[in-house]
Amino acid sequence: MIKKVFLLVTVCMIALAATCAQPADKQQSKKSTKKTTAVAKKPAKKSTAATTAGNSSFIVISKKDLNLRVYGKQGKDTVLLAQFPACLSKNRGNKERKGDMKTPESPTGKPFKITAIQDASTWTHDFKDGRGSIKAYGHWFLRLETPGHSGIGIHGSTNNESSVPGRASEGCIRLRDADIITLKQKYAYVGMPVYIKAENEGLYPWETRVKKQQ
Repeated sequence: MIKKVFLLVTVCMIALAATCAQPADKQQSKKSTKKTTAVAKKPAKKSTAATTAGNSSFIVISKKDLNLRVYGKQGKDTVLLAQFPACLSKNRGNKERKGDMKTPESPTGKPFKITAIQDASTWTHDFKDGRGSIKAYGHWFLRLETPGHSGIGIHGSTNNESSVPGRASEGCIRLRDADIITLKQKYAYVGMPVYIKAENEGLYPWETRVKKQQ
């Protein structure tokens, strides 16, 4: 009789222990599920809006004044943002063919555009002046889209800085090495309009107004 009572008590204790353990198991299961859900949660989408600040600016290059000016829009006004001395082609006039040592001039109302901004710090060129192949482009080459002609760009003047300002290039636009870095870092962008004026062409009418406002 005592054995039966002991056995009955033992069975009841085991059943009670199993019942008490069940909620804990369920609670642990819920915690595990919640943790897994948190890990699988999709990250918040980042904004993909492109930064367009400064992309209303443009370049005007003067063969007459031997300079490169950067202009920008501020509201309804046009303002001068920067100006750098420049070296243009040895020969005067609009470019007609490869090797004529002339800088191309943009048609009225149709600017050229920057199509690429390239690291030119290791580029070399042989000017056929006895110096051999030497570094000649500064750190950056701003390649221009000039219909009918190729290889034209705005670049530095490593080993030729004394030519800026002046008329000594083979058709490109040279700036001082420090200035091409500033132009690239602060103003230039792919697609930027670039106006190159004709020989002896002075300020555009709107440039005169900008000058008076300064």
